Amino acid sequence: MSLPALLEQRLRLPLVAAPMFLVSNPALVSACCNSGIVGSFPALNQRESAGFAAWLDEIEASLAADAAPFAVNLIVHNSNPRLQADLAICVERRVPIVITSLGAVKEVVDAVHSYGGLVFHDVTTRRHAEKAAEAGVDGLIAVAAGAGGHAGTWSPFALLAEIRQFFDKTVLLSGCLNHGHEILAAQLLGADLAYMGTRFIATTENNASADYKAMILDARAADIIHTPAVSGVPASFMRQSLEQAGYDLKQLQNKGDINYGEKLKPMDEEAKAWKTVWSAGQGVGGIDDLPSVQELVARLDREYRAALTRSQQLGQRWPR
Repeated sequence: MSLPALLEQRLRLPLVAAPMFLVSNPALVSACCNSGIVGSFPALNQRESAGFAAWLDEIEASLAADAAPFAVNLIVHNSNPRLQADLAICVERRVPIVITSLGAVKEVVDAVHSYGGLVFHDVTTRRHAEKAAEAGVDGLIAVAAGAGGHAGTWSPFALLAEIRQFFDKTVLLSGCLNHGHEILAAQLLGADLAYMGTRFIATTENNASADYKAMILDARAADIIHTPAVSGVPASFMRQSLEQAGYDLKQLQNKGDINYGEKLKPMDEEAKAWKTVWSAGQGVGGIDDLPSVQELVARLDREYRAALTRSQQLGQRWPR
């Protein structure tokens, strides 16, 4: 297991709050970092690069001296016309961690490494993980079955086991993580860090609407539908929001067009779709309240410490 020097002794918990499209904002990122975990947001949550830079200024001004590092998510897909401009801002501002999605490109990795930053990359299969490792990333985010957003379909047991056969750097695990004991479980499976998204939608600091948060509290695992129809890449959405948006549930396996950047303008159909079709992971059934980030992290910390104690007790109960 491997944790970069940038993160050693700087985290209260081995946890990253995942970047969530149209949800993550500076208030969420700052609250996470000041609570001792990595906060993150997608650069494309701001409609222009100038706005992205302004968010970085806002976040940096709000961080305490002992805050955890923050991360920015870049979409490295050829349909994102802002990639180079946003990457240049990350380099200029020396963003501590860059999370790349939909493309592991060595030139992007080298640009972040030029100032000492880290690159973590989303993967859903071994092939994706191998390509990212070849590009020189510092960490792999194993997006396993049941995760929200652009989720994979592999069991976390299978995905982590295969990644660890060839990758000895930092590994993060995503998928149905809501509680402190699940953070420890991720580590026991071979991950260094847990990667938690849906649980942080159901907090007070973010851009999600009250209706979105209420739907998460009401939803269960059976309500999560994994479909490529909304963004062109398979992603997890709540059935209720798909129905409200008028999607034909019988047609949800039809592939949509992959397009980022140009299709994220305020009046674009896909941007409007993500505002009304709400993503969540299968762990929604374990979420029943809307705490502040500070309250949530404190709870996760208590649960994590209790799980450590239980694991030690199990070790004493089952001697060789």
